[in-house]
Amino acid sequence: MKAPVVVFCALLAVLLLVQGGVTVEAAVTCRPIELSACVSAITSSTPPTTLCCSKIKEQKPCLCQYLQNPNLKKFVNSPNARKVASTCGTPFPKC
Repeated sequence: MKAPVVVFCALLAVLLLVQGGVTVEAAVTCRPIELSACVSAITSSTPPTTLCCSKIKEQKPCLCQYLQNPNLKKFVNSPNARKVASTCGTPFPKC
């Protein structure tokens, strides 16, 4: 039961890292689970996949919201999440 929570939190962390600014993009639904493609990259040294980077960019407008969530913040602020965001070309958000 703890594994899905860890995966969810890791995904949220990646989303938050990718949020470079507070830009509003059309029709983005903030769903941390969308970052599940990034779990292996955040929890290990595995490079992010194309799908992971795509999801990070898609969820970029939501990252500051994820950082405000105490359950997600520790994953979003993790060194690996920052590295994944950087590798995907999405700057860490300044909220």
